[in-house]
Amino acid sequence: MPGDPIMRRYIRHPSDIPIYVCLEPTEVGKPQPLNNISEGGLSFSSEVRIARNTVIKLAIILTNPPFHIQGKVSWCRARGDHYDVGVEFADADDLFKARMVEQVCYIEHYKNEINDNGERVIDSEQAAAEWIAKYATKFPKL
Repeated sequence: MPGDPIMRRYIRHPSDIPIYVCLEPTEVGKPQPLNNISEGGLSFSSEVRIARNTVIKLAIILTNPPFHIQGKVSWCRARGDHYDVGVEFADADDLFKARMVEQVCYIEHYKNEINDNGERVIDSEQAAAEWIAKYATKFPKL
């Protein structure tokens, strides 16, 4: 539904899902906003320019266990005071896993919103069932 605030907030604008970007093997990295997950990879915002073909490690820690993946920078574009960075995944399995993690993050956000509004308290299982019933068919296809 075009006017649905949860769809607008969680499906169309997944930028509130932080990802950790590690450029060096021992670097922990700091959270960066995820722009989107699309066919073959994802895009995130970065405070620094990252050279094309740089291999980086990414982590989404909103899931348990945290999701880790490796990718290669396919493009980096200046946008105001930051850079938008496109990362290509090595294989289709990585893309599928990233999409599943993205959905888990949306469900967690949905649960937190319901619990925070004070009307009722739901657990992760209830949130997943409700989110799937309401939004899974509208989740953008690749």
